[in-house]
Amino acid sequence: MSFLVLVLVLVIEKFSALRHRLQGDRAWLAELARLEAKPRLAKEPALVLALWVLLPALVLGAVLLALKPVAYGLLALPVHLWVVIYSLGRGDVKAGLGPFRDAWRRGDEQAAVHVAERDLGLTADDESGLLAKVQDNLLWQAYQSFFAVIFWYVLLGPVAALVYRLLALAVRNAKHPGVVSRAGSIRHAFDWLPVRVLAVSFALVGNFVAVGKVMLHEVLHWGIGAKQLIADVGRVAGELPATAAGEAGVASLDSLWELLLRSAVLWYAVIALWTVLF
Repeated sequence: MSFLVLVLVLVIEKFSALRHRLQGDRAWLAELARLEAKPRLAKEPALVLALWVLLPALVLGAVLLALKPVAYGLLALPVHLWVVIYSLGRGDVKAGLGPFRDAWRRGDEQAAVHVAERDLGLTADDESGLLAKVQDNLLWQAYQSFFAVIFWYVLLGPVAALVYRLLALAVRNAKHPGVVSRAGSIRHAFDWLPVRVLAVSFALVGNFVAVGKVMLHEVLHWGIGAKQLIADVGRVAGELPATAAGEAGVASLDSLWELLLRSAVLWYAVIALWTVLF
């Protein structure tokens, strides 16, 4: 069922806007704000996080267990599909780069700085630093929006995928520092394995030797963040130039996107083979 769900996710993503309609976070975030505002929970950020993340996960698990014996589990298919689509990242990663790409291609540095801050939340001291941050952001957004969710769905099912997305939402939207800190720590643990699997994928579809040199020192390093690791590995795997103005800078973004697409194809091929053999 997992591979069928992943294929359907691709079809829906390609030919419809269903993802954007299903990814409504307003009710979730309102509940998070309500929990954080409770005086009794103000000193228990771990309890706030547990109520906001674990409770929905337990409910989802119970629903899936109840549906599993019904109609050979086929009734669980739409639930799996909904959870995976909801758990994907927000927005369109590639489309979000459109205004920046246009400004960078024209060589309009001022416009590029403006749209990078407006659309991507990125700032930099100089032109080359800005492009590097945009490249790193592309790698990170693609990883956390798609690859991490797919990894945990295939490995542990829809409950794990949902937990990952809720943790990401908590890190981004929680107001209580304790909730943000705990959600970030748990998410770091969730990111440790899939980001390294993706790094290996980059080695297989990109510059294997260069990626090997980077990962040799960082592959087992618990302290390095997923965002930093995927940026370091993606940059060498895609063989990006140190600086790239105008069309060359846009081409570097296209090169990274192609690297991500090749990695996605590799993941789907491995999952398909695993499904057939096991």
